[in-house]
Amino acid sequence: MPSVSHHAPSRRRCAATLALGALLGGAHTLAFAPTQHGGWLQFPVFAALFWLIAQARTRPGAAALGLAFGFGNFVTGAYWLYISMHDYGGMPPPLAGGAVVLFSLYLACYPALACGAWRATETPRRVPFAFARVDAGGASRDAPPATAGSAGPAGALLSAAVFGATWALGEWLRETVFTGFPWLSSGYAQVDGPLAGLAPFVGVMGVGFATASAGALLAQCLFALRHRRGQPVRMALVPGACLLALLGLGLLGATVRFATPRQAPLTVRLLQGNVAQDMKFEQSELDRSIALYQRLITEKPADLIVTPETALPILIGNTPAEFAQTVRAFADRTGSAILLGAAGVIAPPRAAGTPAGAAAPPVGYTNSIFGLSPGRGELYRYDKHHLVPFGEFVPWGFRWFVDLMHIPLGDFARGPLVQPSFAIKGERVAIDICYEDIFGDEIARRLRRAADPASILVNSTNLGWFGNTVALDQHLQMARMRALETQRPVVRATNTGATAAIDAYGRVTDRLPSFTTGALDATVQGTVGLTPYVRFGDLPVLLLALLLLGAARIGRRSARRPPR
Repeated sequence: MPSVSHHAPSRRRCAATLALGALLGGAHTLAFAPTQHGGWLQFPVFAALFWLIAQARTRPGAAALGLAFGFGNFVTGAYWLYISMHDYGGMPPPLAGGAVVLFSLYLACYPALACGAWRATETPRRVPFAFARVDAGGASRDAPPATAGSAGPAGALLSAAVFGATWALGEWLRETVFTGFPWLSSGYAQVDGPLAGLAPFVGVMGVGFATASAGALLAQCLFALRHRRGQPVRMALVPGACLLALLGLGLLGATVRFATPRQAPLTVRLLQGNVAQDMKFEQSELDRSIALYQRLITEKPADLIVTPETALPILIGNTPAEFAQTVRAFADRTGSAILLGAAGVIAPPRAAGTPAGAAAPPVGYTNSIFGLSPGRGELYRYDKHHLVPFGEFVPWGFRWFVDLMHIPLGDFARGPLVQPSFAIKGERVAIDICYEDIFGDEIARRLRRAADPASILVNSTNLGWFGNTVALDQHLQMARMRALETQRPVVRATNTGATAAIDAYGRVTDRLPSFTTGALDATVQGTVGLTPYVRFGDLPVLLLALLLLGAARIGRRSARRPPR
């Protein structure tokens, strides 16, 4: 009689579970923009993920589920990186596609670490459910529903909180390691969700903490209801009540105001050139772009006029004289302040005895925004601090990878984190360039370290590298989270979209259609006052997460001690 392998069903079951984890990750992508109110979708997604990893027999098994979930999330949510590498960077399709897959796998390591760490904190007595596993003979190898989770409701709640803590720590590491990439951090999907009101208190990482914990509470409640004959009623009531309380805190937090209007609103004019990215650096297109932005700037005055990132893809010193003179005359005549995106130069220090007219070669270049104030000759300057790997600087050992792409201006110098804000009619404007506005803790540090914190946030960006994809709406969603965290209005001028004005409470008040050429005229109310998140940043959430992990670790050690 031929022998039957007992490993084949186990392997098939493992593969099916990992496939289900990847599908959950893809479903999590649907919670983000452009989905409306997708934050509600996160709760069943996290509940299902929690249910799966609670069944994992080992820590590596739980980590593998987290890896599958993360891969499904990032490969579907950041696929647009392929467009920048292939369509505009000239990389062959297999290499560009492989790079997206490898990058998604790297990002997935952080949810894998979070899921493995949570499973390591659980003890056989305190696994939050009774997942009875049945062997081939029908015998249960785990505790029955009536006794599993013998730690009671307190243990179940601690388990849910620790799951949120490990998830938040994983996202914090993803935001920090190798300069960070916090795109698709789970808290962003709550911008229109019930937990958005927590943002001014704990930031996006804290909102992600609460979202993951809410999913775990939902899973505990549903499983207890499913096995209500064996479980006490309180096993369903307690997590259910805590879930409702958490949602209530989010809704209540949305009514709290830490910032107040500073003075009368300003008029702003946000320009969108819609310049073709694959022709932007050709001389004919460059001449057309300069003429286009000269026309858009001077056709209507406003208190503040903002151009996109590198609206002039040249060194600021190479700006044509006609453009510079026309724009300067317009600013002085109309009282309009102008923020212009261009490349800057870092000049070497002047050596003693060097003639005044002698020009030394620059020591570096910057991705910068230059500010032109009416009646003032000198230019304001902001140099981008948080640079994009492979796009704006070359990580060590990856020069070969960058050489495969043909994107100019790929190695900039870094500006300091805290730089002076731009003054305009009694308001202070804090500037960030491109994806700098997805690092909320850095923006909070800039505000709290300033002697006179900015009252308006300005983002100047160019997402033309990523085509007509979800990247535009996802970036707008993250800018809305910055408004919620700081209770500051945010205005965005982009090359192709999404050019928009956001009020101090995360609501989009005006938006220009993507991939159109024009200007968005809006009114912006600056605010003063610091939210708790601006005052303390991510530190309170990090400390809470570490304390919960410590408490869970102590509980695991005590559970291993033999009874007296």
